[in-house]
Amino acid sequence: MTHDLGARPSIAAPGEIDVLVVGEINPDIVVSDPDPVPVFDEVERVIESVHMTVGSSSAIFACGAARLDLRVAFFGVVGDDPFGRFMLDAMHARGIDVSACLVDATRSTGSTVILTSGRDRAILTEMGAIGAMDVDAVPPPLLERARHLHSGCFYLQETSRDRLPAFFAAARARGITTSFDTNWDPTGGWDGGVAGMLGACDLFFPNAVEARRIAREDDVEEAARALARKGAAGRTDGGPIVAVKLGAAGALACRAEGPLVRVPAMPVEPLDTTGAGDSFNAGFLRAWLDGSDLATCLRWGAAAGAISTRRLGGIDGQPTLKEARDALAAWAGSAKP
Repeated sequence: MTHDLGARPSIAAPGEIDVLVVGEINPDIVVSDPDPVPVFDEVERVIESVHMTVGSSSAIFACGAARLDLRVAFFGVVGDDPFGRFMLDAMHARGIDVSACLVDATRSTGSTVILTSGRDRAILTEMGAIGAMDVDAVPPPLLERARHLHSGCFYLQETSRDRLPAFFAAARARGITTSFDTNWDPTGGWDGGVAGMLGACDLFFPNAVEARRIAREDDVEEAARALARKGAAGRTDGGPIVAVKLGAAGALACRAEGPLVRVPAMPVEPLDTTGAGDSFNAGFLRAWLDGSDLATCLRWGAAAGAISTRRLGGIDGQPTLKEARDALAAWAGSAKP
């Protein structure tokens, strides 16, 4: 049985949704240690910390966007269990309108265990309701109020993956801008309808490995160009911006035509890189919705992603709008001779 969540009222007023996120909802259980690798044969190790926080690409992105003063609503599915209640309460507490989210009592809420050393991580995910979001169930009034539509973890959207391109195309036809992130493909196929999403999006946010694998190109710049060209086919608006996250090497972005723009990474000593890419997406989108040029959007993304790594988990380190602006000003000042 699926039901909505009347106990969590709508936060956004009619006509006041900057970003509608449709996607997966699950917590992260973060295991943090300089060497978080377990030893089997019943060996017990003492590590630095274990804690639960908001997880999932779509939810971490939503929290980052809300932190940057964007008005965010979310549509997704959780199970009727402690993990689901934790996630919806945590997202609601961060200013995200989760009133349209659904509870499916026949499923468990998905969950992810992250083993992180601060500079690298391993991820174990139990799917549960992660792939249960159905785009056909998105309330039309919710979509009508949205300025922008975003979805994460494309490869894990089992219920809606085949229909997401048409859903995005219909949204764009109504004047709603769109963005998506594939995240990792557990099947290793690196296809699954991404071409259709590229043709229906304004922004695509892969990391370097994802971009190269999807494009079947070894060079990341060539991969970005190839993906942009694929998305531009048959379009008259120049096609999507492909913004590729390069980790410690910064980020780059391009369209099918025109210059390729690069920015370096903002210097930071990372504690945990969980969700940094989703925070990058939020920072880039904040600047893009404000009408900034491509280099400025990349710097906003790089700053938001870098700042988020200074705390454990994907959301606790995400910057406020003021913190992001201050960090960007300090970064620009430090770059001057």
